[in-house]
Amino acid sequence: MSKPIYILNGPNLNRLGTREPEIYGRTTLTEVEALCREAAPGEAIVFRQSNREYEIIEWVHEAIDEGSGIIINPAAFTFTSMAIMDALKMFPGPLIELHISNIHRREPIYHKSYISPVATAVIAGLGTGGYPVAVRAMLDMIGAQPERA
Repeated sequence: MSKPIYILNGPNLNRLGTREPEIYGRTTLTEVEALCREAAPGEAIVFRQSNREYEIIEWVHEAIDEGSGIIINPAAFTFTSMAIMDALKMFPGPLIELHISNIHRREPIYHKSYISPVATAVIAGLGTGGYPVAVRAMLDMIGAQPERA
């Protein structure tokens, strides 16, 4: 694979390890990145986090031009951002929406994702261990995709 997998993380995920550990665990985002890279040795991965909606949109645009797949944990933007959804709709490759917690077991406000309708797949509730699962799934999906110019 010559084009990288983009792994994009939304607001407050920079606080993993200390933020509500009973929900999100004690693994830090730095450790999550290492898990992702271990799941895809030798593969190019662009791993980013932002608390800013516009920045995530810019990275999706970058992935449209340069990426082979997107794994996105939009965090709270899942439930609020039509702008991120619209950007993701333009991505021609596989797209995995990822959540550390099972959003469907949480309060009703967390049940309506703007991202799920445009995602190829959704992974939720596996904790931070869902990230390497998503990376391996993405590698499988990219392997099944015809090469893009």
